Amino acid sequence: MSNKLDLKALTALVIGSMIGAGVFSLPQNMAAVASPAAVTLGWLITGIGMICLALTFQELTLSKPEVQGGVFGYAQAGFGDLCGFFSSWGYWLSAAVANVSYLVIVFSTLGLFFDTPTFKLFGDGNTLLSVALSSILIWLVHTLVLRGVQTAAIVNYVTTIAKLIPIFVFIIATFIAFKWDTFTFDFTGVNIANEPSLFDQIKQTMLITVWVFIGVEGAVVVSSRAKNVKDVGRATILGLLICLFLYVSVTLLSMGVVSTPELAKLQNPSAAKILETLIGEIGAAIIGIGLIISVSGAYLSWTLLATETPYTAAKIGMFPKIFAETNQNGTPTYSLWLTSCAVQLCLILMFIIGGGYDDLLTIASEMILVPYLLVAAYLMKLSFSELDTFKVKAIAFLATIYGIWLLYASGIHHLLLATLLYLPGVAFYIRAMREAGKPGFDGRSKILLAVIISASTYGVYLAAEGVKL
Repeated sequence: MSNKLDLKALTALVIGSMIGAGVFSLPQNMAAVASPAAVTLGWLITGIGMICLALTFQELTLSKPEVQGGVFGYAQAGFGDLCGFFSSWGYWLSAAVANVSYLVIVFSTLGLFFDTPTFKLFGDGNTLLSVALSSILIWLVHTLVLRGVQTAAIVNYVTTIAKLIPIFVFIIATFIAFKWDTFTFDFTGVNIANEPSLFDQIKQTMLITVWVFIGVEGAVVVSSRAKNVKDVGRATILGLLICLFLYVSVTLLSMGVVSTPELAKLQNPSAAKILETLIGEIGAAIIGIGLIISVSGAYLSWTLLATETPYTAAKIGMFPKIFAETNQNGTPTYSLWLTSCAVQLCLILMFIIGGGYDDLLTIASEMILVPYLLVAAYLMKLSFSELDTFKVKAIAFLATIYGIWLLYASGIHHLLLATLLYLPGVAFYIRAMREAGKPGFDGRSKILLAVIISASTYGVYLAAEGVKL
């Protein structure tokens, strides 16, 4: 079976990696911090920023087809081997750590159906049974991916379609029940004393939207698997626009069904309560089942992306060569084992330390935003040389500004602590450089490494002092 992916499979990977559990909690999350006007403007600004970022990926795939390695190859081409390595290492580690959260959500959702006040089978997804079943799921997906990326992509395509069904049911139901008077009641949220300004509300909505588009780069990460390189950019744009439509519809239509103050008080996943109000108990069941399918599909998508990362990096000399080896089905075996073992280790760590895992997830999540900024900065660099056009300059500038905003909004103190997680990867980098016959650290690499060490030291100091930036 061919391991090349067509436009449908690439688009499904983009959508599948972006849509997880968050979409079902967006109504309450947004209503808790902003008015309908602020949410509308927040989505507009976020949409422009993400479209510019997606256009950046598209521009680079078309203009620099000789650059291998997708997202990480652009970081390497623009800023050197060590920067490219840190981009790939951070992306992989963040994906592995985040995958544990998907497992937790799957079994905590099952707890809504099977747990009772006196007997908890699944709890918050961290009971012994939940961890045991999560471990089984890790290795079932591992076995599926071993059968080939194309096979896993087909399963991901099916789960993506399945997860979209309950979302469209929700959108149709809320569209029919939508009332303009409900939507426009206290439209700006600034008519009440002590309420935040419209600008502050918009900022709060954008802090939420920082995370909902993570995965937009999915097609670029697996670009070496694409049947047609042009499909990579198309899938990125198409997947982004579909998800943007879904997110905006779920959020704004909900505000026309339930007043914003009432919406802010709902328990998450708030979409379940809204749909239950509209069509009865079956509504909550539809959202619950949809959430489990959605998160399971997202886990598969991110396993594919995480596995592809060391494999892609190894092919361009940023990871040790062993991670570029594949089995007869074209699956990067050692890369998959590295990913599955990392997820299993994080799952055990979560079970042992409990709440501490949330901090690790928050910190590691920062690392997945760094490649976005590096890609945008690379296009900005090219826009002053071989791609010197107004269109490219405008896209690169807006994408770079948005990339900087993403890192700022997600917390500079977390980013400083995240630099600690880059340091264990240096051993992989040194091994890769030795295999390639290159010096481990040239002048620019030494400066970057010194910056990473200094930032991590400062981050630890701030954490010890309880200071947040």
